Amino acid sequence: MLGRAVADRLVADGHEVRTLQRSPSHVAGAQDVAGSVTDPDVVRAAVRDREAVVHLAAQVTITGPFEQFEAVNVGGTRLLLEHAREAGVGRFVHVSSPSVAHHGRSLVGAGAGPADPHHARDSYARTKAAGELLALAAHDPDGLRVIVVRPHLVWGPGDAQLIGRIVERARAGRLPVLGDGAALIDTTYVDNAVDALVAALHADPRAYGEPYVVTNGEPRPVVELLAGICAASGVPMPRRHVPAALARGAGSLLDAAWRTFPMPGEPPLTRFVAEQLSTAHWFDQRRTREALGWTPRVGLDEGLSRLAGWTARQASAAAP
Repeated sequence: MLGRAVADRLVADGHEVRTLQRSPSHVAGAQDVAGSVTDPDVVRAAVRDREAVVHLAAQVTITGPFEQFEAVNVGGTRLLLEHAREAGVGRFVHVSSPSVAHHGRSLVGAGAGPADPHHARDSYARTKAAGELLALAAHDPDGLRVIVVRPHLVWGPGDAQLIGRIVERARAGRLPVLGDGAALIDTTYVDNAVDALVAALHADPRAYGEPYVVTNGEPRPVVELLAGICAASGVPMPRRHVPAALARGAGSLLDAAWRTFPMPGEPPLTRFVAEQLSTAHWFDQRRTREALGWTPRVGLDEGLSRLAGWTARQASAAAP
């Protein structure tokens, strides 16, 4: 969702855009290169004669072999950086995640702390942290300039990651509130994330070489956030409350079961997801907004209204 939206915006802004992904981008006006960021020949072809790279590719599932996360999130990043440097690319926007600096405790008005692959909470976060450190180490003020943007919980119409999972679990009656649901969580509406990434491309060179967390700047209690998403998506709101400690313990057991036995799909809960849903995580946005010259233009309530409209149109189109 985010990569397609960024490519659409850059085409609309008059840029010559080339996408690299495993399936067609469906971005009108963009040139597609099919393949993986783990393939050196494909990466070389993708970055040839480009002025800038926006790196959004990642392994984002919540389970799977660590080696698979490492190959994409670390190895793919390394390849992109190497070939971008060789191709004379001037600007590299590396899309990361606040989870790279999350140790399982609440984050209240936090800044962009250092990426920590040793203490991040799951395979995705650990490998994204390692990839971010590679990207920042490659920053060269006189050559390949690198900036890191960490959008937090990006969502919007058509989102299969956050919204899709919430809707699926709510529809099946498997979306409890952990604890009292009062933990404050911030999110990022997709249009705001796109604006921030485009702003990073054009930011003052002095802003490069650093990580920046991007959010709407509107933390809400998690129970209120889940209720808003469910209402906008036309699915039942969560009613059951499960003690947070119990959920974290169950998540740990399910993590171990999925690592030990070959099971289809994703576990109903993981330790990382339980921590995310029961601890506060919201961020001080002053440094980000000043460095990028960016402010969010779509508020949370407006985003939920747009999600509701999209849901209604999807239902209408599917009706006999």
